[in-house]
Amino acid sequence: MIQTLQGSSIQIDPVFPYYQNRSESSIVDELELAGYRTVHYFVTDEKKVNIKLVELLRARGMMVWATILGNGTYITDHLPKDWPDWQMALLKPVNDGYVRLSPFSYRYVEWKKQALANLVKTVPFDGLEIAEPYFPEWNGLSSGTYGDVGPYARAAFKQQFGSDIPDFKYWTSANYYKKNTALYRQWVEFRVTAVNRFLNELINGSNGVRDSRPGIKIATWSLGVQAGAASVEKVREFHGLDAAAMISIVKPDMHVIQTHWPDWMRWWLPADYIKHYEPFVAQIRSWHPTLPLSVQTDVGSLRPMRRSRAWLDAFSACSEQLGYLSWTAYEYHLGTYMYEEKPALQRVKRLGAHQLLLQFQKRIDSAAAEHSGNYSIIFEGKVLSDIKVKVLKVDGSNIWLESAQFPLERFELSVAKLKDTPALWLFPSQKANEMKEPCVVAVERYR
Repeated sequence: MIQTLQGSSIQIDPVFPYYQNRSESSIVDELELAGYRTVHYFVTDEKKVNIKLVELLRARGMMVWATILGNGTYITDHLPKDWPDWQMALLKPVNDGYVRLSPFSYRYVEWKKQALANLVKTVPFDGLEIAEPYFPEWNGLSSGTYGDVGPYARAAFKQQFGSDIPDFKYWTSANYYKKNTALYRQWVEFRVTAVNRFLNELINGSNGVRDSRPGIKIATWSLGVQAGAASVEKVREFHGLDAAAMISIVKPDMHVIQTHWPDWMRWWLPADYIKHYEPFVAQIRSWHPTLPLSVQTDVGSLRPMRRSRAWLDAFSACSEQLGYLSWTAYEYHLGTYMYEEKPALQRVKRLGAHQLLLQFQKRIDSAAAEHSGNYSIIFEGKVLSDIKVKVLKVDGSNIWLESAQFPLERFELSVAKLKDTPALWLFPSQKANEMKEPCVVAVERYR
């Protein structure tokens, strides 16, 4: 198991334009050339998963995780008609494009469990992880983005403790959370129990994930944040997250510490920031000393905080030094390397006497790639200007070339003026990166 889970990994969200209108095999080729052996497939709709992509990743020897959001969804098209009744209630309404769903809603929990069970039965994922199962939100008591304070939560608390939930608005109330500290402590424990019970039901409950796919790997997720000496306690209080207790109940094969937004949104975040997450690691290790741990970061969800390839390499090195078995990042194509690097030819495959496959580190603009004048043949030190090269296909980061005049002996191929695809980035641009200088690579002798 350790070998399967170990090493660098990456998150992908195939609904982004960067992954559209290209073959699944070209996506796999690009990820493989980038050095990733484990992929976390972000599932936004359990009924709409690219099974062929999962199968091709696994056929290439990569481990594939299904990454599921636990506390809500960005889309609601796939939910039953009564889904509005499942929503969390917050202290203040928020319209940020994310629908938060309540773990106290029996209908939501049952629907989610069935959806995950069907997912792992129909798609050959190697593992499943439920990210963000927590309650909102960091400093939510001051911002108002705090929940769940809806009727299901209130009823469950009343049933368990015989009291109304704490009052979070009126300081004159006898149950004001800062005044009635005993009641508030009950509320904090109640929320921790709710998160862990929710996860346990999805994973280990009757007809849940493990019942439906015995042997599938499971990872639990919790948050890490730099918030001083009380960071662990604050995450527990604000979000209902107790990683050690979660692990004890769910019994995962791996646990992931996810970088919280107060950290990842900082443009100046140093690559070794996860050294400040050691209190979270210590809390887990005190209960579960041998469980494999991973750490997750974000490389470009906001324009100002996009990370470079050097930053990501340093982050990877730091995670290894700190003893994490693996790391992952959201999301593969979001880093500054996508915005700044010129197309670079990574590999040339000779498919026969007359065909070549060119593979790049990023997606290539079809219009530029289809211009046959961008390719020339060099044989024995001379450019063979009379050889005609035909572009058969451009697919993502791959280009197929054909010529009946390719030398059978070893020769060199010169490639120039290819461009990338700025319209497909998260933050689109009108300026493409172009190969200014020709790239000359060796093509091996045919047989």
